[in-house]
Amino acid sequence: MMAETKKIATRESFGLALCELAKEHPEIVVLDADLAAATKTDIFKKAYPDRFFDCGIAEGNMIGVAAGLASCGKVPFAASFAMFATGRAYEQVRNSVGYPHLNVKIAGSHAGITVGEDGATHQCCEDLALMRTIPGMVVLNPADHYEMTAAVKAAYEYNGPVYIRLGRLAIESFNDPENYTFEIGKAVTLKDGTDATVIATGLVVNEARKAVQALEEKGMNIRLLNMHTIKPIDKDAVIKAAKETGRIITVEEHNVIGGLGEAVCAITAENCPVPVTRIGVEDTFGHSGPALGLLAEFGLDAAGLEKRITEILK
Repeated sequence: MMAETKKIATRESFGLALCELAKEHPEIVVLDADLAAATKTDIFKKAYPDRFFDCGIAEGNMIGVAAGLASCGKVPFAASFAMFATGRAYEQVRNSVGYPHLNVKIAGSHAGITVGEDGATHQCCEDLALMRTIPGMVVLNPADHYEMTAAVKAAYEYNGPVYIRLGRLAIESFNDPENYTFEIGKAVTLKDGTDATVIATGLVVNEARKAVQALEEKGMNIRLLNMHTIKPIDKDAVIKAAKETGRIITVEEHNVIGGLGEAVCAITAENCPVPVTRIGVEDTFGHSGPALGLLAEFGLDAAGLEKRITEILK
């Protein structure tokens, strides 16, 4: 029997997962930068008010406080919008968390163009690139409710800095928690195939899944990998896909510069050179609009991906 299909934003899944973990782990504390209602850390705040710290609109200071708490044996989860957690606070993340390799977990909510009406200033399509460049930083981009729940647990169990990307848009879950295993640095094969490989990450994994299913009905046999860990990326899965299918297409709700696509390109160039096409935000800023409409406009919905993949494979 399949698990219940939930339609829920991964930011909410994050808040719920923190509450569950906190029951058994009193060392977990949560920090936010005056955005608890939006990042859904308010779920944790209501359950554990004495373990929640609102640092105000001062993201750099929040990361510094998190670093101090980690140095005292706490396991802090520091949350804000991705634009502020990785952009405004980049220096503190690098110098106060990354350099001493402290056990701080950073959650960047409202990432990508599906922030929607908030517009370009808040639609962070650079966060994965920024966090990838920090030595020792683990970068996670879960695709649905069940994967986010597992990723939060894995982030807690990992001793060191972790960045977790959260989405604003409520999305359908497609993983079955009864049979799903999350492991940092290990891609999940959602479908095997020999004609080409699509490697997707985050919110658009389900869109890619629908596109690949539609293409299968047209006779295309495409492998689909869910790359939930951007760093350390699953090199073995990428090399295997390159050798066995000869062509790779990456899909991400992020600038094509600096994210999943470039990480995959580096692996193939060094180990098994094959054609790689990056599908994502084409080095441009987003703009205000309905989240689903923006996905379609940027060619990142199922219909847009089906059309683009078909063109690539021709």
